[in-house]
Amino acid sequence: MNVNRVDHIGIAVNNLDETIKFYEDVLNIKCEGTEVVEEQKVRVAFFPVGDTELEFLESTHEDGPIAKFIEKNGGRGGVQHIALRVDNIEEAIEEMKAKGCKMIDETPRYGAGGAKIAFCHPKSTDGILLELSERV
Repeated sequence: MNVNRVDHIGIAVNNLDETIKFYEDVLNIKCEGTEVVEEQKVRVAFFPVGDTELEFLESTHEDGPIAKFIEKNGGRGGVQHIALRVDNIEEAIEEMKAKGCKMIDETPRYGAGGAKIAFCHPKSTDGILLELSERV
């Protein structure tokens, strides 16, 4: 498996519009747009920062994973996951499994921005939700 770089840092937020306004108006970082990913029950905004991106996630459903994360976090948002860019997601998943890593996703699924993604279970990564991401 070839990890190229940190692809993005996923940050859960309560209000995506307020977050976009803050990052654009206060930090002068331009949002590349928003996207709804129904499969993951989120609305997403990406902000490029150097070679990586900040990915802000707002839940679109009360039972979505981001809503559950925020609830467990006392109603506050925060860093939800770290995504690493890989060359071949299928090979990366198999290599992680072969090395004893428990995978949440045994096959790739659709991620924001057209990426193919798979999550490693935090029990295998010292409590960190790690995403493998292949951009096509």
